[in-house]
Amino acid sequence: MSQATRIRDLIAILENSRQPVSRERLLEELGSSPSTFKRDLDVLRDQMHAPIVWKPGENGTQRGYVLEDKGWSSGKLGLPKAWFSASEIYALLMIHELASHIGPGLLTEHLQPLITRVTMMLSAADDTPEAVRARVRLLCSASKRIASPHFETIARAAVKSRRLKILYYTRSRNERSERTVSPQVIVHYKENWYLIAWCHKADGLRMFALDAIEFASLLNEDALIAPKNQVDEAIGRDFGIYSGNERQWAKLLFTARQAPWVKSETWHPEQVGEVKEDGSYSLAIPYSDKRELLLVILRYGPDVCVLSPPELRLAVAQRLRDAAAQYE
Repeated sequence: MSQATRIRDLIAILENSRQPVSRERLLEELGSSPSTFKRDLDVLRDQMHAPIVWKPGENGTQRGYVLEDKGWSSGKLGLPKAWFSASEIYALLMIHELASHIGPGLLTEHLQPLITRVTMMLSAADDTPEAVRARVRLLCSASKRIASPHFETIARAAVKSRRLKILYYTRSRNERSERTVSPQVIVHYKENWYLIAWCHKADGLRMFALDAIEFASLLNEDALIAPKNQVDEAIGRDFGIYSGNERQWAKLLFTARQAPWVKSETWHPEQVGEVKEDGSYSLAIPYSDKRELLLVILRYGPDVCVLSPPELRLAVAQRLRDAAAQYE
C-alpha cells in the first residue's frame, strides 16, 4: 500500500470514528508497522497540519487518536477529490519532479506540503506517485554546474525585494570582490541559475552566476527596484544570456545536411529562417554579445558558415584556425 493510500485511509478512519481510535486498531486496519505508522502520522501533522491529537484516556474515557476537526480534509485541507482529475494529478506530480531538478532545495521544499496533499487524492488516479515519477526521467547535461549553497538566500532576497551582500568570484579576471546588490530577478538558463541585480558598487544592472557567488547574506534593507524596461533589456532581448548595448544581426548559412535539424529549432523569437533551393538553410538572429553565439556556431563545425557581420565571421574563423593549430 502506498503512503498516499495509507494517509487517506488513516484520515477516513479518524473522521468516521466518534471515539478515540487506539494505535493497535490503526496498525491493524492500515496494515502498517509501528515505524511506518509514525512516519505517516508525522507527515500529516508536520506537512499537512492535520489536527490529530492523542487522548490519554483519563477519567474512564477511551484512549487513542482523535481528529479534532472532522471536516478538516474537505475544509481545512482544501483539496476535495472532485477538484482534481487523474491527468491533473499526473501533471502536478511531474511538476514536482521537474522542480526537484531545477531548484536545489527551494522549490521542492516549499512544494512538498502541496504535493503531499495532492497525493492523498490519488484515488482519482490509477497509479501511485512513485509510479508516475518512475516514468519521468530528467538527465543532466555534462555542463550542469554544482548547485549553489546560497540559492535559498538569494531567491528569498529576490522574492522579498531585499538587498544582499555577496562575495563574487569573477572567473575571467580571477578576482573576488564584495558587493551590495539589489536583486531584480533570478533566471534559470541552460541548467544554470543567474541573478540579475542592481550592483551598488558599479551603479548599474549586472548579471551574476549563482555558482560564482561564494557568500550571500540577506540585509535588512529594501532593494532598489530598477525600471522594468531596463531589466527586460538585460535578459532575453537578444540571443543568449549575455546582454550588450548594440544590437546586431548574425546571418548564418547551414548545409543541407544540417538544415533539417536547425530549421525546427527556435534560437530567438525574432529569428528569420529560409530554406534555399539547394536544401541549405539561412538563419538570421539578433545578438548584442557574441560570446555565447560564438560557442554555438563553433559547435556546428563545417556545417555552418557565418555570412555577416564581418567581425563575427572573423572571430569564428580565428577560433577555428586556433583550434586546428592544436593538432598541427
